[in-house]
Amino acid sequence: MKIIIKTACTLLATSLLLTSCKKFDEVNVNPVAASGDQVQPEYFLNNSIIGAQQNPEVAERAFVLIWKTAGHQQSNGVFFNGTHDDTHITIYFNQISGWLNNANTAIKIAADKKASGTDAAYTNNVAQVARIWRAYLMSEMADNFGPIPVLAFQSSNPEYNNVKDIYYYLLEELKDATSKIDVSVVNTAALKKMDPAYEYNYAKWIKYANSMRMRLAMRLSEVDPDKAKAEFEDAAAGSNFITESTETFEVQERDGWDNLTGVMSRNGNAQYISATLNNIYLGLGGVKSADQLDPKFAPFIKPANWLGLKLDDHFTSMTNNPSAGYWFDGLPETIDPRAYKTFIIPGDFENPSFSFFPIGQDDAITTVRKLNDKDNNVVKKIDAKFNWNASNTGDWGAKGTKNELRAYAGTMPRLSSKFRLSANKRVFFAPWETYFLLAEAAERGWSTPIAGKAAYEAGIKSSFAYWGAAGLATYLTSNDFNRVGTSVNWDHITEPAASHDMDFKNGYTDVAGVAKVLYPKNDLYKNGTVKNDRLTKIITQKFIAQTPWLPLEAWNDQRRLGLPFFENPAIEIELPNLPALNKSNYMESKVQFFPQRLKYPSGLKDTNAKGYEQALKALNGADEVLTPLWWAQK
Repeated sequence: MKIIIKTACTLLATSLLLTSCKKFDEVNVNPVAASGDQVQPEYFLNNSIIGAQQNPEVAERAFVLIWKTAGHQQSNGVFFNGTHDDTHITIYFNQISGWLNNANTAIKIAADKKASGTDAAYTNNVAQVARIWRAYLMSEMADNFGPIPVLAFQSSNPEYNNVKDIYYYLLEELKDATSKIDVSVVNTAALKKMDPAYEYNYAKWIKYANSMRMRLAMRLSEVDPDKAKAEFEDAAAGSNFITESTETFEVQERDGWDNLTGVMSRNGNAQYISATLNNIYLGLGGVKSADQLDPKFAPFIKPANWLGLKLDDHFTSMTNNPSAGYWFDGLPETIDPRAYKTFIIPGDFENPSFSFFPIGQDDAITTVRKLNDKDNNVVKKIDAKFNWNASNTGDWGAKGTKNELRAYAGTMPRLSSKFRLSANKRVFFAPWETYFLLAEAAERGWSTPIAGKAAYEAGIKSSFAYWGAAGLATYLTSNDFNRVGTSVNWDHITEPAASHDMDFKNGYTDVAGVAKVLYPKNDLYKNGTVKNDRLTKIITQKFIAQTPWLPLEAWNDQRRLGLPFFENPAIEIELPNLPALNKSNYMESKVQFFPQRLKYPSGLKDTNAKGYEQALKALNGADEVLTPLWWAQK
């Protein structure tokens, strides 16, 4: 085994070159204390899968502050604004390099055992599972950075490949690996413990691989449609993909401070609802708040056409967010039934899902906050208890400085404690995603084993089941537009009017008024002419369902399609890292207004100058946050 360990270290050192091998022996420790000739590929694969759950150091930086921010599943973080943090990115880059190293080592050990005749009956299957898992990890890395070495850890001087070649390789890998799995192999009890996702249920791994092929094929829909169609149809042809909750690729979290600690568990991360999610939730589906909530909330529920308190001196309007400039002083009449389960109403302390983070402080239970003048004198106090709001990102300038109400733990809906306490299962691929992929494929005219409407409604049903949400029948037939002009009903494709009237009250004088609220123009999708076609519905529902477990996929869809509608960061003061966004165009949507990728860690240029130059050439652009990937909109 010393030879295997030495080889693995060499491959790691000659590929990504940002991590040390001095502790590599530690990842080669069998959880049941095996050593020497007993070391098996499943030990390395187990380390890879568990490592990818992300320990708190990398989870806080990658999953929360980058993916959830870029994917608009929360409003805190600075990556919205194109801000790059080299330390955060280096930590993630090093970690995923290690996960890939373990997956590749598992494959190599399996090959060595086969060559020497010391393989077990299941060894080949473990190798194929490792290839499937490696394909996921490589897609994750490529979707973040762009070009990576396809043959990393497999040759002494791997070259960085362009994203097209990476995707072609991954699609072929998934197809070939599944074809080589023998589902008749009977596993030992010890082997099952080495797989934290499926316990080496090979039929489930095959379904996961086919669903992954569908995901990756769809990623190419806008840039390489023929390849996307062919690969998707081939993966979907046998209907052997994830469709049931029992087939979900998920891994159990646990409390503490290790790789299995919950990815959203850090005490200091507020994880407020995003303005994107809020505008999608509001009015969507026709299910009334009164039918979702305890009667104690009834006095706080506002009429459907209520916009809130207009507070011009304290709330920015320098954004294309249709809710900007107002504080909603109550609860909406109708809202998506998953909203109150994902994010908890401020002040609802009796709710078992209310998060009291940050522990040891009073932030979460302090609902009364101040609006001040320029001299810090109190202009108005507002009690946010049982109010429902989302804060726009960006630079609010003086309005933000004077505003102690927005973006505080006690005043904003925050992520349910269900996802904060490390007692859940982290979802990597769920049935709803398969169904929404099938719905999109059918809408594109591709051959699918299920019709578009049936797949779309099955995806919603699957998501509702996950949340235990009520009102499905009402929801599926609703023609009500949400705040961005999209409805649920598959057959309702009428476009909304350009604007709609909503009532408000001046928050300083109490004078009533009527506002003409625009449905936002999403220039990234069909030049802003369409808000309620079927593809918009599909991606809207997919976005809701993927929250909060799959923020990277939410970011991927927005980069690929411009869907769903992402509001621009506010620019009371213009943002230096988004130079294209200014006070003359903030009502428009442009690719240059949103982060597109992660820059490579600064250390890569120093440790692997040749590889770095290859990466830039393959990227076909500058190593910048705003450089689009091959499959994304330009």
